[in-house]
Amino acid sequence: MISVIIPTYNEEDVISDCLLSLSKQSFKDFEVIVVDDGSVDNSKIKIQNSKIQFKNLKLILLGQDHKGAGNARNLGAKHANGDILVFVDADMTFDKNFIKMLAKPIITGKLKGVFSKEEHVSNWSNVWSRCWNINEGWEDKKRHPKKYPDYQPVFRAILKSEFNKVGGFTPGGYDDDWSLSKKLGYEAFFSPKAVFFHKNPEGLKEIFNHAKWVGKRQYKLGLLGYLIGLIRSSFPVSLFIGFVKSVLSFNFYFLIFKLVYDFGIFVGIINFMFTKKGAK
Repeated sequence: MISVIIPTYNEEDVISDCLLSLSKQSFKDFEVIVVDDGSVDNSKIKIQNSKIQFKNLKLILLGQDHKGAGNARNLGAKHANGDILVFVDADMTFDKNFIKMLAKPIITGKLKGVFSKEEHVSNWSNVWSRCWNINEGWEDKKRHPKKYPDYQPVFRAILKSEFNKVGGFTPGGYDDDWSLSKKLGYEAFFSPKAVFFHKNPEGLKEIFNHAKWVGKRQYKLGLLGYLIGLIRSSFPVSLFIGFVKSVLSFNFYFLIFKLVYDFGIFVGIINFMFTKKGAK
């Protein structure tokens, strides 16, 4: 059996679509564990409704206070019945063969952990979503650069025995999903033809909040790292880079995007420096 684990935090607008696409998978021997991370919207109601609507899904709903995605994934893994753990997000949807193709190298014993290069942007028609790709340096309509390596530090699927061997993720905010690779000492290898779709932030408020979340983390080089981060996200630098990239991309919305995004990073860094509280 495979256990698909989904952390949710205020995901009422997207969780139903995620669960709907999982209910249409060609591979059938799997359960879905949704861990609500202290949502204050209608996420839990949407999940309960999906449990009734998609009767073919083996759907389990767990809950906890707001502790972050890494902590939520660990809780889901603790209750998982599967030999293989698949980690996805609530704003993802999936090709009908996603689970089948993703887990194939693990099921056949070739690999212990995998990721997929077939991660497409599901809301490409949104102008702010396209700006997100420009900012990240990603290929058009995909959530990764054109020259994407065969190895990545973030696992999309892994043997539960490997996960348990190192105690799962180390909760810590923005980059806690990298912690598993660090503790295991190896990275995930790509699994071919595992197609899925992922939303980019599509509004200025959402972009600011996500950027602030990204900024609230530890930086390499200590105080010097924070200083470099603050300079890079400062208004003059942001204005210059935003203008240049908006001209090069022929997308003049990007200038607005860059100012909002970098302001979020700047606020996040300041917040973390004074409070030492990372993102959840």
